[in-house]
Amino acid sequence: MKIVILGTRGFPNVQGGVETHCEHLSVNLAQKGCDVYVITRKPYIDPRIKQYKGVKLICLTAFKIKSIEAVLHTLMGLFVAFLLRPDILHIQAIGPAIFTPLARLMGMKVVVTSHGSNYRHLKWGGFAKFVLKIGEFMGVHFSNRLIVISNYIHDEIQSKYGKSSIIIPNGISVANKTQQTELLKELNIVPNKYIFAVGRLVPEKGFHTLIDAFNNVGSKDWKLVITGEADHEDEYSEKLKNSAKQNSNIIMTGYLAGDYLHQLYSHAGLFALPSYYEGLPIALLEAMSYGLSCIVSDIQGTRSINLDKDRFFQPGESKSLEDKMRRYMSQPLSSRHAKEQIFYVTGTFDWRRIARKTIQVYKSIQTIRIYTKKVTDSI
Repeated sequence: MKIVILGTRGFPNVQGGVETHCEHLSVNLAQKGCDVYVITRKPYIDPRIKQYKGVKLICLTAFKIKSIEAVLHTLMGLFVAFLLRPDILHIQAIGPAIFTPLARLMGMKVVVTSHGSNYRHLKWGGFAKFVLKIGEFMGVHFSNRLIVISNYIHDEIQSKYGKSSIIIPNGISVANKTQQTELLKELNIVPNKYIFAVGRLVPEKGFHTLIDAFNNVGSKDWKLVITGEADHEDEYSEKLKNSAKQNSNIIMTGYLAGDYLHQLYSHAGLFALPSYYEGLPIALLEAMSYGLSCIVSDIQGTRSINLDKDRFFQPGESKSLEDKMRRYMSQPLSSRHAKEQIFYVTGTFDWRRIARKTIQVYKSIQTIRIYTKKVTDSI
């Protein structure tokens, strides 16, 4: 079965939930015998990389302009996909899904995965939000199958459009803690004495609230480590970095992947997710897979994850987050609870199972096509 995946910046080593999702899904699809092509963007991916773990990568030029980058790249990618003649075109996210009707007119079978209502992100202006809403509408009404990554997105789609969707969540890889601490030494941080957060430097991730809360805690023993970068530098990301510079115990590492990221997850004393909006946060699932003590925003994208209710704080409220910090900085997660947490996330959010379910969705479209042909032949 030939699959073309469109709508991601690409991989490996590109930050973002959609990018992480596409990387692990496509690799697992390839391992299960699918012929997988992923269309990537040149500003983020070296075009000389033609293959990654059995997945074929096609790198197209993209203009690194926040408001039009994804739309133009998806349109170009659509014509490349048409030339590849895939059994399934899998469009990731509601922005790229705006071209679902055109893909159908071109004769392609289309699966769309919604990672959430991106028009709720604070970084988008009015026109961009309008385009994203149109993309959601097109993906819902014109795709052959619609996949969503969480129960609440399924319920929203059902309520808003009266359409059903298939729930297939994000996944994680099984994490094994490392004993290496080279990066920690370089950053001058002590194992189990830092709060860790991961994500793009955009307003909806809430890192400004995290910094305010940490400053109010005023701990001299603990540090705050934020890993991530802005895809497009703007006033918010610059202000965030300047704010962090005012406190020597706040460290912004920029984007990290591989062993360095592994080290920071392995030795964190507390993981914080202060987002205003998430679909199903992979960073949180990864933190839980390391057995980390976690505190998270009380938002729809986190409520379906099995965390104790005392670990939730009100999004955007510095005092609420500060209180959780103080409590769990002095109250480590027990080894028993850590093991239970690891067992839960690795059993529930397994990429191999997710790939199997996705293949079932692909096959259901092929079944419809075969059935229609048989009926036509009989007539």
